[in-house]
Amino acid sequence: MTANKQMLLSEMNLTSIEEAYQYCLERHIDPPKLVLDTQPIAFDNACDAYTLGTALAIYRQAGNAASAAKIIGEGLQAFCKVGSVAEQRLVGLGHGALAARLLSDDTQCFAFLAGHESFAAAEGAIKIALNANKSRQTPLRVILNGLGKDAAYLIARINGFTYVRTQFNYTSGDLTEVSRKRFSKGERGEILCYGADDVREGVAIMHTAGVDVSITGNSTNPTRFQHPVAGIYKSERLNQGQPYFSVASGGGTGRTLHPDNVAAGPASYGMTDTMGRMHADAQFAGSSSVPAHVAMMGFIGMGNNPMVGASVALAVEVDMRLNR
Repeated sequence: MTANKQMLLSEMNLTSIEEAYQYCLERHIDPPKLVLDTQPIAFDNACDAYTLGTALAIYRQAGNAASAAKIIGEGLQAFCKVGSVAEQRLVGLGHGALAARLLSDDTQCFAFLAGHESFAAAEGAIKIALNANKSRQTPLRVILNGLGKDAAYLIARINGFTYVRTQFNYTSGDLTEVSRKRFSKGERGEILCYGADDVREGVAIMHTAGVDVSITGNSTNPTRFQHPVAGIYKSERLNQGQPYFSVASGGGTGRTLHPDNVAAGPASYGMTDTMGRMHADAQFAGSSSVPAHVAMMGFIGMGNNPMVGASVALAVEVDMRLNR
C-alpha cells in the first residue's frame, strides 16, 4: 500500500480498503456497485479508489455534494502511481474539481466536446443527468458537441438523447437551429447532441448552449476539432467576462494519433499532449473510455468520462446521507 493511501486511511483510524468499504456500507453507500453500474468493465482498483475517497468524504462530514466531490478526488489521487503521468498532472484531484463544478449551481451547462466517437461520453452523460440535479437547486444542462452531423444523430438515437441539427452561416457567423428530434422520455432525452461541420460551427454551438465546463472526449480528430474548439471558445468566453473550465482528456491527452492526423508519426504523442495543455484547467490521462489505457498512464482502470459520472454520483450519495 502506498504512503498516500495509508495516510488517508490513518486519518480515518482505518487500516485497509476493506475497512473503508465497511465504513461506507454502514452509511448505506456501496461505492464499488455504483462504479460498476457506471462502467461494468472498470478495474478493481477503480472500486478501491472510490471506496477510499467516499469514506474520506463521509469521515470529514462534507457539507454538500461539491465539497464531497473534492474530497473524493483526494482518494483518487492517492491511487496515482508515484512518478507517473497521472501523478504529475494531479489527475485524481482534477476529477474531484470537475465533479465539484458540475454540482455547483454556478455551472449551468456541461459539454462533452467531440464525444460522438466514444460511447463513454454517453456513459458519463447519462450518469451525470441521473444524479447531479439531486444536489443542485437548478438543473444542469448536458450536451454533446462533436464533429459530424450524422455521428451526432446516430449517438443520440442509440442512447435516447435529443439530436439538434444546426446550420452555420459562414458569412454572418450566425448559428441556426434547423430541427431537433428527441429519442426518449425522461432524463436521457434532456441531453442534447449536436454535430458540427467544422471548428467554427463547433465554437458557435458552445456559445449558443452557454457552456461553462467541458471535457474533451476520445476522438479520431482531436487536432482538427476538439482542441481548437476548446481553445478558441475559452479565449472568446474569457473576453466576454464569462467563466469557462476546460478539461483535456481522452484522445487529447497521452495517447498516440494515427500518423495521417498530424503527419508526425510517433511525435504525434507529444502533439496531442501539448494541445491539451494549451487550453486545459485540468488535464486527465489516457482514454475517455478504455480502462486499461487510463491504468497505463499510472491511474486507476476506468475511462475518464465514466469517472466523471461516478464522481458526481458518489458525491451526491454522500450529500444525501449526511445532509438531507
